[in-house]
Formats: sequence, C-alpha cells, structure tokens
Amino acid sequence: MDNFSSVRDLLTSWQPEVPVYCIYPHVYCESTRQFLAGFPGRVLYAVKSNDEPAVVRLIHQAGVTDFDCASLPEIALVSQNCPGATCYFMVPVRLRGAARAAQEQYGVRHFVVDHPKGLELLAGEIDMRRSVVFARLAVHHRSAIYDLSSKFGALPEEIPGLVQAIAELGAEPALAFNVGSSVRSPEAYRHALSVAADVLAELPFPLRLIDIGGGYPRSYPDYEMPPLDDYFCAIRQDIRALPLAEGGEILGEPGRALAAPGLSALVEVLLRKGDRLYINDGLYGIFWELRFEGHKRYPVRAYRNGQLLESAEQRSFRLLGPTCDSTDILPGTVDLPADIDTGDYLEFGHIGAYSMGGRTRFNGHFSDKIAFINNRSELPPM
Repeated sequence: MDNFSSVRDLLTSWQPEVPVYCIYPHVYCESTRQFLAGFPGRVLYAVKSNDEPAVVRLIHQAGVTDFDCASLPEIALVSQNCPGATCYFMVPVRLRGAARAAQEQYGVRHFVVDHPKGLELLAGEIDMRRSVVFARLAVHHRSAIYDLSSKFGALPEEIPGLVQAIAELGAEPALAFNVGSSVRSPEAYRHALSVAADVLAELPFPLRLIDIGGGYPRSYPDYEMPPLDDYFCAIRQDIRALPLAEGGEILGEPGRALAAPGLSALVEVLLRKGDRLYINDGLYGIFWELRFEGHKRYPVRAYRNGQLLESAEQRSFRLLGPTCDSTDILPGTVDLPADIDTGDYLEFGHIGAYSMGGRTRFNGHFSDKIAFINNRSELPPM
C-alpha cells in the first residue's frame, strides 16, 4: 500500500477522484495496547467490525493473538495474516460443513451453540474430544443500542442441560453471552455477570472459560460514552463472584473499541447546492452504519489545495452520497467552513468500525483505495 507522512501529502500527490481510506498504524497500535492493558482477561478481536487485512494485521502486531470469527472466510483471513493467532468460531449457526473445515483446515478448537439441535449438528462435524464448546446465554440490558440476544442465546434455565450435553459428548463446556452492541453503561456488564453467576451456581461442575462478549463503545460527536476504564473496572469487580474452575479465564470480544480509532475516510465534494454538499461516498459505502440507531456523525476536517481549510465562519451542511437513491443522505448536519465548495476534500475520522466491511457496489460506486499515514505526529480527526 502507498505510504504518506500526512493527508496533506496524499492530497498533493494524488488529488484522488475516488474515496481514500487512510490507516494510521500508530493510532491502532496505541489504542489496541491500551485496551489490552485495561481489560481483565483474554482479548478476542471481533473481525466483523473491520476485516480489512491491513487493519487485522496491525491489531495482531499490537498484541492481540485471539480472534472472534463468525464465518470460515474470516477464519481464513486471520490465519493468512496473523501467524500463530487463535481463531474462535463464535456464531451458533454456521453454514453446513463450515465447522468441519474450520477444525480440519485451520485447527479451530473453540465453537459456540445455543440449542440442543445446534449441538447435535456441531458434533456431527467436529471432533468434540479436542474442542471447547461455549453454551451461549441470552442476556440483555437496556443500555445496549442493539439486543444481541434476540437472535441467539438460550434461556438461563436451559444452560445447565446444554452444558451437561456438551460434556457428555466429550468437549470442554464453557459459557458465553453478549450484552449488546454499543453498550452505554458499565451497569450492563454487572447485570450480565450477575445472571451468569446464578447460572454457574446451578452447574454440577465449574467452568474454566467465560466469554462476556463485546459492546465496548467509542465516543463520537454529540454521542459521548463513558471511558473504557469504567467498563473494565465494573467487569474486574464483578468477575470475582464467578465460581470458575482452577485456571479460569474471562474472554472479551471488542470490535468497535479496537477498530474505530485508526481509520479515516477522505472524500471529495462533488457539488455544492447552498447548504447541501454532494460527496463521493455515502450510505451505500463507508457511511452505511449511520442508517441505524446510534451515533449520527463522525469528526471531520476540510482541505483545499492540499492544505487544511480553516475559517472563523462555520455553517451547517447536509451531506448527500453519490448514488441515484434519494435516501442516500447522511443523517443530521455537519459544521464546516462556510466557504466549502466543489473540489474540496473532507476527512472523516474514527470511522474504522462497521464501515469497510459493509460497503456495497450499488450504482457502481466502490473504492478500494487505501493509504497509510505513517507520521506519528499525525492524527485523524478526533
């Protein structure tokens, strides 16, 4: 990939006609190491949050050795880019034959189920005697933006039977849950760990591994979240009550918390109509997550002729994507220099999570242009 010392140098060299996605390696390195230092357990990066190979490699190089994968292609991606990494196949429903291929081709040992029939299907594909199988518990908290237990997860009273069945089939049983996505309060983890503690107390034997899932948030403009340390503190306090087996370990599956900070999107203003700016990326591209509940904006800065465009006068603008679909309009407004115009560029920061993997080729608009910004003094919009 191409390397630049700054976005200004990139714009001077390229003057790109398509969106460019800028990776700041030092930002990924620092934010990943901070998470590893704070989380009281083993960290599994949720590949679905950003499966760009360069990003996955950076997170691995920063110290993450375990990966939460939801498909065979994600497992293959990690195996090809992260030597020595361990993949966990952490989705209860898989394509037929995927679990067998994961174990036979990539040595995957960790799987998850949430129903007796799902366990039967899994046992028909893998060697249970060399596997760890998590029973996924359904647990939700109102502070989570999305309920990740509405589709997957067994009721608390169903877990003991499922755990016993896993053990009888020869695998090591474990417990998993996910309180939701973009969890707005550390109280969600306290609640889930309390439910998990009650479930564990009903088991005839202790478990060694408890996967407490993801949901660790990041802040965006007008969308402030508590600091990650507040979540780590709550988890650290409440895992003490879990009756784990000797050598017991807590696992977590951060996605957004690791993927978001180190990537920006550089887009061109195609046309200005009053307070409306038409740009060359939109809701069918890097901004697709903005269709859903949650944050509505990313931090942004403007460039003209390769230099930062700074103005004392700011104005609110609507941003419209390049497709022919009239719904391709970003929510809300963005404050920019009042004289922003056709041919200027906008750089949106903190856009690494749930962006790259969701882009489409609708209307033929798609960019795979990626560049590294390698000067450690350069930071994306924050």
